[in-house]
Parts: sequence; C-alpha cells; structure tokens
Amino acid sequence: MINKGLLTSNSSEWETPQDLFDKLNRYFKFKTDVCATKKNAKCKRYFTKKDDGFKQRWRKRDNSWCWMNPPYGREIGKWVEMAADTGEVVALLPARTDTKYFHEYIYKKKSVEICFIKGRLKFSKSKNSAPFPSMIVIFK
Repeated sequence: MINKGLLTSNSSEWETPQDLFDKLNRYFKFKTDVCATKKNAKCKRYFTKKDDGFKQRWRKRDNSWCWMNPPYGREIGKWVEMAADTGEVVALLPARTDTKYFHEYIYKKKSVEICFIKGRLKFSKSKNSAPFPSMIVIFK
C-alpha cells in the first residue's frame, strides 16, 4: 500500500539547506537567487513570486552565477527551461529522471552537469528528510 503522504506536500517550496548552499556558494559565488521568498533568500539580490522571476533578467552584466531552488510544483519545467536558456545557473532539483524537463533540458546536454545527492536531503525547517531524491544541476 502506498503512503499518500509521500506523494503530496502542503507546499511546493522546499527551503535549501544552508550548509549545502554555503558549500556551493564558496565555489560559484552566487549573486542572485531567482526563486525565493523574503524569509528564505540565499542572496542579496533575489526574486519573489511578486517579482515574477520569469520576467526578470537573471544575470547582471558581470556574468555572475545564479542560484535556483524552484517551487517543485507543476511549473518546475518552466524554471528548468529558463535556467537552461539563461546559463550560469546552479539548481537544486528533485531527481525526477522520468520527467519531460529532465530529458529536454538536462540529460545528455553538453552544457549541463548533474550531481546526484546521496541519500535524502533534509530541507531547512523540515522535521523529516524529503520524500524524494535530489540533484544539483549546473547549467553552463
């Protein structure tokens, strides 16, 4: 019998674990968090739902790297497409290798690196580990 709790969430937003972000930030030196709230933004420059990240210019002229931990709902494919089109974006994503967006914008793309995370992440402010595996995707 499948536990329905594993297939649903009260929110599509999963706050990035700070230690994971800090490790990546030491290397990439992110300037913009493209999917954030005021409470969970990881960079000084960030876009909220109100800002509509799809309408924003993600990278400044200095070609700085962007951080993306998008909402994990139905629009995640649009966020992944935007990251692929923009480049110089590092994304924390659920490792859903069966999805259309994975095959169209991530898998076997020369300008993309995938780092699967061993085990299940414990997202910030969550009591339990995520009910899904995660991956870091680097869009060059």
